[in-house]
Amino acid sequence: MSQTILITGGVRSGKSAIAEGRTLGFGTPAVYIATAQAFDGEMETRIAAHQARRGAEWRTVQEPLDLVGALTATDGVPRLVDCLTLWLTNQMLGGHDWQAAGRDLCAALARQSAPVVLVTNEVGLGIVPENRLAREFRDAAGLLNQWVAAVADEVIFAVAGLPMKVK
Repeated sequence: MSQTILITGGVRSGKSAIAEGRTLGFGTPAVYIATAQAFDGEMETRIAAHQARRGAEWRTVQEPLDLVGALTATDGVPRLVDCLTLWLTNQMLGGHDWQAAGRDLCAALARQSAPVVLVTNEVGLGIVPENRLAREFRDAAGLLNQWVAAVADEVIFAVAGLPMKVK
């Protein structure tokens, strides 16, 4: 059964824990497609906390850029992509065409034979960022989230660890 679920919310809103539960609800084994890169100690700590929460039912694939390739290579079992916002960061800071990559991702989601749960950050609820790069990122994240939400079967907004169904 193929199903695409997008889980969005603020930082530390419980998105990842909700997504992990939803993904494992489709059965095990499951694949955790991690997009984060540890460029500093704080990020290493965040990644370690996520890894510690996961059990043996997960196989982790580290893929900061080629989500379409990672999804294609792991189709057949439930997958969790955590997270689209870091993937977008990697695309933008790497000088890649994030819009083309986002369109390719949406097309790939429609071709999957097994469920995919995607985590993203809702970054547009705060103040207007002071610098151009931050504004461009906020706008890009908003567009990417809209594109993925449009092809998703279900969209959940996480608030204080609680899932709110949007679609």
